[in-house]
Amino acid sequence: MLRRLAALAALTTLAMTAPASGADLTFQSGPAQVALVELYTSEGCSSCPPAEQWLGDLKEAPGLWRDFVPVAFHVNYWDHLGWKDALAAKNFTAREHAYAETWRASSVYTPCFVRNGEEWHPRGAAPEGRGTGNAGMLTVRWRADDDSCVLDYAPATPAKADFEVSVALLGGGIVTDVRRGENSGRTLRHEFVALRLETRTLATTDSGARTATLSLPPRTDLTAPRRAIAAWVTRRGSLAPVQATGGWIE
Repeated sequence: MLRRLAALAALTTLAMTAPASGADLTFQSGPAQVALVELYTSEGCSSCPPAEQWLGDLKEAPGLWRDFVPVAFHVNYWDHLGWKDALAAKNFTAREHAYAETWRASSVYTPCFVRNGEEWHPRGAAPEGRGTGNAGMLTVRWRADDDSCVLDYAPATPAKADFEVSVALLGGGIVTDVRRGENSGRTLRHEFVALRLETRTLATTDSGARTATLSLPPRTDLTAPRRAIAAWVTRRGSLAPVQATGGWIE
């Protein structure tokens, strides 16, 4: 009997951590602030693979999705070195430039880590735990039939400010054999890579909650064995997240 119970518990844990493809899922932050950890990186930069490995190792961290949400944004300003990064996008590069302007920095660079809107340098095996204050509740309902999600944010206290929500479709298990540039001859492995990023203003309901619906169709030009959703709320005009959540969808 004990063996059967142990086996059942193991199967239940597996089902919770590795959802089947095509399942509708719900992710929720809880009231304490969940940290958004961003990495700005490029396949064309020889300094980036160690940073990407650190981020990729967070797959096994117990605080993943509960305490922190990781996102890797590939930028395109190193493409001129001989290797065009297929994971890079202009809007990801623009996002890093916007951070640099906020910090009054004279330039951008890779690898660049950002935690909750602030320039950051990891010093441990995993990011610090979530905050202790009440940041409100962010809920994401993923609808697998049409690759869309419904987002609801309930602020901790009544707020007149406008809020925006950003949602990134993430890919994991992506492998690239780099043939030119600074990483020529290397096989690079990527996790938590932003494949799409959408931002919307949250509409206010009669109850005071904030809601939005976004579509995130998969990319058909690359193979990503794992997919996840990362979502975060900001006040309009600010890059600093108020609350975040996410989870695996495959």
